[in-house]
Amino acid sequence: MDTTSITNNALLAQDRAHLVHPLHDLRIHANDLGRVWVKGEGAILTDADGVEVVDGLAGLWNVTAGHGRRELADTMHKQAETLAYCSGYSGSSNLQAIELAARLSELSYPSINHFFFTSGGGEATESSIKMARAYWKIREKPHKIKFISRTDSYHGVTLAAMSATGVSMSATGVSPYWPLFEPRVPGFTHIASPYPYRYETPKGISQGIAAANELETAILNEGADTVAAFIAEPIQGAGGVIAPQDDYFQRIREICNEYDVLFIADEVITGFGRTGKLFALDHWGVEPDIVQFAKAITSGYFPFGGIGINDKLMQTLHEDGRPWMHAYTYSAHPVGCAVALRTLQIINEEDFPKQAATKGNYLINTLRTALDDHPHVGNIRGKGLMCAIELVQDKTTKQPFPKQDQIGLKIQQTALQNGLFSRIKEDNYLLAPPIIISTELLDRSVEILNEAIVAVLG
Repeated sequence: MDTTSITNNALLAQDRAHLVHPLHDLRIHANDLGRVWVKGEGAILTDADGVEVVDGLAGLWNVTAGHGRRELADTMHKQAETLAYCSGYSGSSNLQAIELAARLSELSYPSINHFFFTSGGGEATESSIKMARAYWKIREKPHKIKFISRTDSYHGVTLAAMSATGVSMSATGVSPYWPLFEPRVPGFTHIASPYPYRYETPKGISQGIAAANELETAILNEGADTVAAFIAEPIQGAGGVIAPQDDYFQRIREICNEYDVLFIADEVITGFGRTGKLFALDHWGVEPDIVQFAKAITSGYFPFGGIGINDKLMQTLHEDGRPWMHAYTYSAHPVGCAVALRTLQIINEEDFPKQAATKGNYLINTLRTALDDHPHVGNIRGKGLMCAIELVQDKTTKQPFPKQDQIGLKIQQTALQNGLFSRIKEDNYLLAPPIIISTELLDRSVEILNEAIVAVLG
């Protein structure tokens, strides 16, 4: 379709007539809110009317290398000409998949040396769940089938992944991702997020330890002989960019070890440099049993993801000898693997972890300078180049605005009109731009956001 002479609103009319969107909501996709993007360059998106905006969330957290990277496009073209597709099922492989698995073994946590590839993060969650259940069945502990996750967690929206997801369930006990699709998969339960801004801690114990101890309580309530795994994002992304306390994950690892529960790290957002480390649990010196990844491994240029498992799990599978009957048609896709390898090269050559740490500190400090004194900015938080600004009705009590006021949505709309495109979680405005973003565009993003907050809240 030639879009050079078609307006944004005309394209949106065609869109509404035929296209079903992820998280489909016609109210959001109306003329005054929806945008049709036709070009990306660096950290800038251009819509069908020629309006340029800062991509404040790097697509959906994934375009870390920025838009318009010729070397990634060339890699796809070359690989598609050479070998566009082959089966990844046992008995069939390809050079790119073999090389990628070996490279990830060098880059990932020391005990994680074996990799299964998917088309994205939701499939990675499903693969982790099935890997954990298979492991315990082989170990002759067939009752260990339950999974514990956290409120404000996001692990995908396929049925089991959705059952683990806990975004926005803190107040009501029900995530908005659930009602249209229930009943959920049995065997999933949630504990409270560590959420430093809001977690209420008993006296005499640190906030991080108290939050982690909720896992122990949940395991004991469920019965340790029934719990297969605990799944957690090192930093909760879609749930509001919630970075835990420094003692949280060390205690989580201790609890998992004590009760023979696998620890699954969902690094779909945090993996490959976003937080200032290549993998986020390195901030706290903790290793998972399973790590899942997607998004930044191809910088969004190809749908791709996967899981890595530790040597203990792999040895168990091999010793059992039965096939692990889990598969996807596009697992180990040669074009996806080639793009992932080229992206990893860019991440290394341009030192994405260092860039994210440096630019993230700059962004947080600039946000705090601009917004700390605003009476309705309750919390500015983040780690690496991902952060959130939480708006509250009362800064002293942390009282949220009434839901019907839709403060976050109003700020999001105003910021978009002024040139900054990102997402919200209720009244939390989220920022995680491409890692290659310039400081000038970071300054511009803060300026736009500041103007939007003042316009909406005074």
